Amino acid sequence: MFNDLKAQIKHIKTSDPAAKSSLEIILLYPSVHAIFYYRIANYLYRNNISFFPRFISQFSRITTGIEIHPGATIGKGLFIDHGMGVVIGQTCVIEDNVKLFHQVTLGGIEFTTGKRHPTIKSNAIIGAGAKILGNITIGENCKIGANAVVLKDIADNNTAVGIPAKIINK
Repeated sequence: MFNDLKAQIKHIKTSDPAAKSSLEIILLYPSVHAIFYYRIANYLYRNNISFFPRFISQFSRITTGIEIHPGATIGKGLFIDHGMGVVIGQTCVIEDNVKLFHQVTLGGIEFTTGKRHPTIKSNAIIGAGAKILGNITIGENCKIGANAVVLKDIADNNTAVGIPAKIINK
């Protein structure tokens, strides 16, 4: 958990010019608090404890505005900038050093068991209001524009914008 906190602070300092100090980040950034609660809830969830992981995730949602299902898999250094309204679904996988802006939804489109939420590869940036839906993959170093709706895989090193999202460069 402490290695993840270090990775978060480093990622925030390099990508947010408003961040002035580590102490400010730890105390005032809702992203750090939401991920802290997620780590506890995820540990309990993986150990088949039923009520408390969801209770913790709902408490976190109320206090931070960020909803992360305890079953999601999140790597190191996730930065949720501003955070309010972010939703991360149960089977979502987020790799290292991903940046999400406010109102991002990483959601499902089916009511089935199994993998039904997106996989976000390392160093991806997802713009404000973007909706990434279904069991799809957003590649490494991808950028998804604000308010884009992504329903298909996006290969590494691409930028996608629009509704539905289309690749604008390779």
